[in-house]
Amino acid sequence: MQSLRELYKIGPGPSSSHTMGPQRAAVQFKEAFPNAAAFDVTLYGSLSLTGKGHLTDWIIEDTLKGYPLTINWDDNELPRHPNGMKFVALDSDQNVLGEWTVYSVGGGTIEIAGAGDAQSVPHIYPHNSFDEIAAYIKEKNITLVDYLKEVEGDDILDFISMILDAMTSNVERGLNASGLIPGDLKLERVGKRLLQQAQNDNNPLTSSRLFLQAYAFAMSEENASGGTVVTAPTCGAAGIIPAVWYYYMHNLNVDRETLVEGLAVAGLFGNLIKQNATISGAEGGCQAECGSATSMAAGGVAYMQDLPLDIIEYSATTAMQHLLGLTCDPVLGYVQIPCIERNAQCALRVLDAVQIASTVGKVTSDSISFDTVIRVMKETGQDLKAEYRETALGGLATHYYKNNKLSR
Repeated sequence: MQSLRELYKIGPGPSSSHTMGPQRAAVQFKEAFPNAAAFDVTLYGSLSLTGKGHLTDWIIEDTLKGYPLTINWDDNELPRHPNGMKFVALDSDQNVLGEWTVYSVGGGTIEIAGAGDAQSVPHIYPHNSFDEIAAYIKEKNITLVDYLKEVEGDDILDFISMILDAMTSNVERGLNASGLIPGDLKLERVGKRLLQQAQNDNNPLTSSRLFLQAYAFAMSEENASGGTVVTAPTCGAAGIIPAVWYYYMHNLNVDRETLVEGLAVAGLFGNLIKQNATISGAEGGCQAECGSATSMAAGGVAYMQDLPLDIIEYSATTAMQHLLGLTCDPVLGYVQIPCIERNAQCALRVLDAVQIASTVGKVTSDSISFDTVIRVMKETGQDLKAEYRETALGGLATHYYKNNKLSR
């Protein structure tokens, strides 16, 4: 597995695969061909089908600003991954100087075809499953955070602290914003008004959930508007972990050290999902994005509650288990419907998952391991029709077109 620094990234929304990945690819390609006079870029598969709604063309144009640029759209998938791109560098006579095929594989991570080890991010973890990690930390009588520091170095918590600050400022920016979210859906931001509802609600049973909803809406609306966010593990799911951690910080007054350590543990679960399945909606549906984020958050929250290792695993497992098969069908290709509400719903499910694990886990052991549910998630993603994997060709996206008498 790669470092947590490759999981938690800060960059432009609304999609880590469709904006952050293409941005990184365009930057690296431009640097590789400094003598280029023009560029030609072809977007394939999901990048083509939902690229305009996800601002893929905008981020490439902005990154290659100052050069003549042609962007081509090809709905066919390349063999390696549904998010494929081809970059071509041209000289002043339109002769080809070089070309790359690049895949945006989830969470802003890219893979350059044929680049080999020279372009690959090193894998630094000695273990690749939760069972292996659990056995190791039990043998050494250490915590999950001790394990992370042993592998990543003590300064990993400094990095996570910086990520927590970014998440916090992103939520607050969303809570202070109003107006319409960019795009043809003309959705209005509601996070700020949800916060006001929560503040005026005197019932602690409902106000606590309202606060969490407000934070998730605010963060997801910020992402949908193309703001700077943290991949947690993706932009499409960027409202879940920040909302839960903001709630624990501001409503439950959990100390910063605990918040940082919990966020690091959440990242470990995200790394395991990324390694053994996928965090790409185009490859695995929304179970790979919101499902992964919910599972990560549940594991991190259980750690913050000082629950035993088996209950931490149970929390992460049950969170993912009941989101298996979740489809990715963004209406008009925007990360807005159903994405914003889904982030809020999943933020609430984080607390439910930990509640179930911490109570049921006292009377019986979980029959499903975290490693098992991730294997099933991968298999389920492979079985999902392409229409339900971030193509906007099925599900809610299709019915929106029909109900509003629109044509693609």
